[in-house]
Amino acid sequence: MLIVQKVKDAKKYIAALKKQRKRIGFVPTMGALHAGHLALVKQCATENDIVVVSIFVNPTQFNNPIDLEKYPRTPEHDIDLLSTAPTYLVFIPLVEEIYPPDVDAPKHNFHFGTLDKVLEGEFRPGHFEGMSRVVNRLLHIIEPDSLFMGLKDFQQFTIVRSMLNQLHSKVSLVPCETFRERDGLAMSSRNTRLSTEQRALAPKIYKVLLEVQNRMGTMSPADLQQFALSELNAEPQFRVEYFNIVDGRTLQAVETFAKSNFVVALTAVFVGEVRLIDNIILKRPKQI
Repeated sequence: MLIVQKVKDAKKYIAALKKQRKRIGFVPTMGALHAGHLALVKQCATENDIVVVSIFVNPTQFNNPIDLEKYPRTPEHDIDLLSTAPTYLVFIPLVEEIYPPDVDAPKHNFHFGTLDKVLEGEFRPGHFEGMSRVVNRLLHIIEPDSLFMGLKDFQQFTIVRSMLNQLHSKVSLVPCETFRERDGLAMSSRNTRLSTEQRALAPKIYKVLLEVQNRMGTMSPADLQQFALSELNAEPQFRVEYFNIVDGRTLQAVETFAKSNFVVALTAVFVGEVRLIDNIILKRPKQI
């Protein structure tokens, strides 16, 4: 497993692999890796000759400086974990490598319409601008054939798909299912910040999502939304930012389940001071 910090070194190794006609899969991460990340790596390896993983805590996608400061950073653990998976190259750049003053990545002004204005976009202004900027930069460096992203960050996945379409990119975007703990809690680097009591409460988020899925045949989207909000708000340590039932392509609210073949329920909940997001696909098309 190769570990590089410099853009020039990453490009050198990637160029050599491309000369050998190797198919390259890419898994971008912000570190603090867990079994969910390893699942992405393993899925990537089944469809590619080479797996490249990046570890970079991107400052431009944090609208809250305190959140950036508290974001867990565990580089030694991350490297040890990746060494147990089929990872060929780990790219761990410093901020100045990704955002140098003479950056050679092409400049793009992406237009996401309402995709980046709702849900996370409403509560985290500037987040998706920073996220799309860094993903575009990393793609320019790695030049992969395919990009693997988890569906836990569903809105992020949707926006990256829009970005790739705007770029007329040949990179294949591969959705990966949310990886969960045994009690249903979606795996997240932020889970390590939960207290023992909060960790015991957090799985209720997914339980409510499952209950929404179970009731979708008997209630309207609006009524299900109110039901979920009531259930989550009943827990004193929860503070719900949103619970929305939307079309999986436009992220706009659906009035009836019959009007869309792709429906997703998404939520963001503070458990104490820790903000957790999760979702469940209520109606799934043949291809996401």
